Amino acid sequence: MPDNAQVNRIILIVLDGVGIGALPDADQYGDAGSNTLVNTARAVGGLSLPHLARLGLGNITQIPGVPAAAEPAGSFGKMAERSPGKDTTTGHWEIAGLVLDKPFPVYPNGFPEELIEFFEEQIGRRVLGNKVASGTEIIEELGAEHMRTGYPIVYTSADSVFQIAAHEEIIPVQELYRICQIARKILSGKHAVARVIARPFIGRPGAFIRTARRHDFSLAPPKPTILDALCENGFAVLAVGKIEDIFAGRGITRTVHTKDNMDGVNRTLEFMRGGERGLIFANLVDFDMVYGHRNNAPGYAEALAAFDRRLPEIMNALRSDDILIVTADHGCDPTTPSTDHSREYVPVLVYGHKVRPGVNLGIRQTFADIAATVADLFHLDFRSPGTSFAGEIF
Repeated sequence: MPDNAQVNRIILIVLDGVGIGALPDADQYGDAGSNTLVNTARAVGGLSLPHLARLGLGNITQIPGVPAAAEPAGSFGKMAERSPGKDTTTGHWEIAGLVLDKPFPVYPNGFPEELIEFFEEQIGRRVLGNKVASGTEIIEELGAEHMRTGYPIVYTSADSVFQIAAHEEIIPVQELYRICQIARKILSGKHAVARVIARPFIGRPGAFIRTARRHDFSLAPPKPTILDALCENGFAVLAVGKIEDIFAGRGITRTVHTKDNMDGVNRTLEFMRGGERGLIFANLVDFDMVYGHRNNAPGYAEALAAFDRRLPEIMNALRSDDILIVTADHGCDPTTPSTDHSREYVPVLVYGHKVRPGVNLGIRQTFADIAATVADLFHLDFRSPGTSFAGEIF
């Protein structure tokens, strides 16, 4: 890299679930034909994302409503996931430089009976459910019985998750968290799911609403990530949204949780107004959680447009030695019959005052290229399985 490539901060924003086309092995995951951005655009008659288009989003692939920029302001490309799986934890860990050699366990038929019985013994309650289900549908199905019995609702999905739903008036949120911590301790070894998720809700039968007090209890990464390397070398790692949960608090100096995408943008901007050198790592979850999993293509399209409208604020807040990277962790195509994540490429857009505009970064072979680039830009001795693109953008 040239000497003038001194970087003070990297702002890394993960648009949770915003994929850009099925990976070659997507059929093995039931995701052939998935393309979150393109299929959503087709479903709504075209997306309106002028600021993402300016960075080069439409130069990665043809997206209805998002034209290719004649002179992109950013560098652009897409990344393949090398790790097996298509879940949030796997995607974020790979972005941070940790490629898994085997997927987290999943339970398409529910959890083993002996595991559930032991869990019930440990929490002193029976449970309801124990099956694959949509979170909103299962609380409608079992919410009334849960309120009558006090039994928590356990369910999973195509991802490696053990989810526990409870009404806040029946099982207070702190007690639900304690129950989840018990589950986290139990779910180890061959049953080491990626995340145990607390899913509190309120309301009455027919009108239940999940609250913002969701909390993820993730496995700690089995190896150091770029976040650890940054902290060990005196850099700040400022986490926005569920980043702290995904990394089990490891390699993070400060964190703030958020209630929705716009709150996530606000908190990112607050961190950007500070002066700490290092990484601001944000996750914007609504694309996935609120719209993708509910097959709501119009809502998904509007969420993308809402982020696009805020993008100029983020770009204008960049200092001369800042870099912005916008990417994703997997797909979550709202137009397919499935309500689960989809195994897709993810976009990568890079922008900054010192970043060369219009560089086509091509198809990166692993999300870990981001970790390698961060290590390169901050001159860290971190061995990433990825390949740095720092030399291409400077």
